[in-house]
Amino acid sequence: MFDLTFNVDDKGMLTPLTLAIDQAVIAGWTGRDPVARDKHIAELEALGIARPATTPIYYRCSARRITQDDRIEVTGGDSSGEVEFVLIGWQGRIFVGCGSDHTDRKVESYSVTVSKQMCDKPVASVLWELEEVIGHWDRLILRSWAIIGGARVLYQEGTLDAMLPVNDLIERGFGGKGLPDGCAMFGGTFAAKGGIRPADRFEFELEDPVLKRKISHGYDVTALPVLG
Repeated sequence: MFDLTFNVDDKGMLTPLTLAIDQAVIAGWTGRDPVARDKHIAELEALGIARPATTPIYYRCSARRITQDDRIEVTGGDSSGEVEFVLIGWQGRIFVGCGSDHTDRKVESYSVTVSKQMCDKPVASVLWELEEVIGHWDRLILRSWAIIGGARVLYQEGTLDAMLPVNDLIERGFGGKGLPDGCAMFGGTFAAKGGIRPADRFEFELEDPVLKRKISHGYDVTALPVLG
């Protein structure tokens, strides 16, 4: 268990809140549309990554992989980010944030579970209360950009109506108990425009077009040498 301090956005007022995070869950293949879901599966299969045993599927990784830093270090040049909404349970409440499931694709080709443990998972420092957005959840927008060789390109974009409803996602992962206190769950992602590829920097956001606000973050990626 470790503490992370966020700012809860309440109508533009930011209130600091320190949460004790003791587990991290990475939900995969959470698409509501089976065609879009299978497109992402095929995208990963092209990299040699086997199809999941179930859809959705809930991977676990160390909670301490979650970070608010603006730079991460990875091993070699085979990793990449993925924008996802993040749900955090705390004292019976659920908060919504935004993060990147940065993953080592080479390791993913032989073990998805191990790949989830290989890289830090950057998250933005701002949260919303789920109850403030649940009524227009499907209209929320996830976006990411990859900075590659100095060029910033749109990497992912989509609305959450393409993913399983949030209550369904929690129910399938945790049953009637709901999202546990101290659990941070990444909720799935969209296919990458132009295919999965590494970047020097990754930026992402969750936009609420109804309440006119965004959660955003970005981080540089430093690749450490692989010497054999």
